[in-house]
Amino acid sequence: MTFRAAWSLTLRQGGLGIRGIHSPGSTAHGKEKMPPYTNYHAQRSYPMPEEPFCMELNAEQRALKEKEKGSWTQLSHAEKVARLLIWWQRVYVFRKKPITLTDEWKAQQLQRILDMKGNPVQGLASRWDYERKEWKK
Repeated sequence: MTFRAAWSLTLRQGGLGIRGIHSPGSTAHGKEKMPPYTNYHAQRSYPMPEEPFCMELNAEQRALKEKEKGSWTQLSHAEKVARLLIWWQRVYVFRKKPITLTDEWKAQQLQRILDMKGNPVQGLASRWDYERKEWKK
């Protein structure tokens, strides 16, 4: 029996199961997450989306959410340690911001665009007064 014949026989008999049916880009259960979680993707460039990660909070999480609205000096030691863990992650785990996101770099980039008179019809250069060296009003 040739490979092609064996393969077609395997597919007809369903020998591969669910794994052979769906493509690598899709999931077996669909694209939706389980009910308590929402369907957003966490990204480093957009770390806090408007959509919450978990829609249904348990009693402990709701109580902590209410405490956050008040004074943070009233938090317990364990809750403060949890926020210390977040700080530690920011310092030692996550990378530093790229230099292109600093205010100094953005100002230099804007000045470069204005000096090159980039997009003078509808872009930034159209809103810049080159004689007075200020934005048009």
